[in-house]
Order: sequence, then structure tokens, then C-alpha cells
Amino acid sequence: MVPERFNIRVYGILMDDKNNILVSDEYVRGNYFTKFPGGGLELGEGTRDCLKREFKEETGLEVEIGEHIYTTDFYQPSAFRSADQIISIYYAVSCKDLTGLKTSDMPFDLSMEITSNPAAAGESFRWVAIKDFSVETVHIPIDKIVAEILCES
Repeated sequence: MVPERFNIRVYGILMDDKNNILVSDEYVRGNYFTKFPGGGLELGEGTRDCLKREFKEETGLEVEIGEHIYTTDFYQPSAFRSADQIISIYYAVSCKDLTGLKTSDMPFDLSMEITSNPAAAGESFRWVAIKDFSVETVHIPIDKIVAEILCES
């Protein structure tokens, strides 16, 4: 299938002072997956502003955007919309105050009312120690490339 449009996604790599990486465990359309926090670029929005907005919406955190880490350099169709071609942009992010962030030690720490409904969506956040982090930690194909970059550095 030939894609009809681009879907531009912007993600942030947030590490705490204990060398942990923040991941988002999500349940969407009956599927479970772990990814980096972030989301879709809106028309009229820059990539850095998008990432600040997405972090605020998802985590409640005010983040500072750091260096560019990676931008998709291959064709990636969307798993959710076959007519979309995904372009993902990744930045390092930092946050001075993590006290408002709700995290769990358990992957997919979501309510039963969410996970029992295939039409529902939900997310929870958790820290993964860099020593335990690998390509297998995340499920999105483009995230796996970024995970490899992080594990090599």
C-alpha cells in the first residue's frame, strides 16, 4: 500500500539522577506496548513545543528539550492507520522537578476497567534502570533503534 499522509511523532528520552529511563506502558485498541513518552505533532506546532506539550499532558511534567537523538530514516507504516507513514523524532529531555510524576514498579499498571475493554486506552509510567534497559524493553520498531543508540552510549 502506498501511504497517503505523514504522521509525525515526537518522543523524549528522560533519565533521572539514578540512571533510570522513563518508559510509558500503554494499552491501545486491545494491544499492550512499551514506548518512550511523547506523541503526535499538531499543525502549526514545532517539534520541541510538541514534546513539551505531550510531556505536560501525559506526565504533568515541565521538561526542557535537549539534544536531538534520532529521526526516522526508513519507511515505517503505521500499525494503527495503514494509510499513514510514521516519522518519529527523538530528543533528550530533562526535568528539574520529578516529584509530581506518578510511576509504578509494575509494567502496565492499569485498571481492570481499562484492560477489560478493547476500545479503551490507558498508560502508566515506570523507570527502567539503564543497566536493565535493552532493545527488548520497547515495542515500537523505531523506538528499538533509539534503544540501541542509548545502549551503545
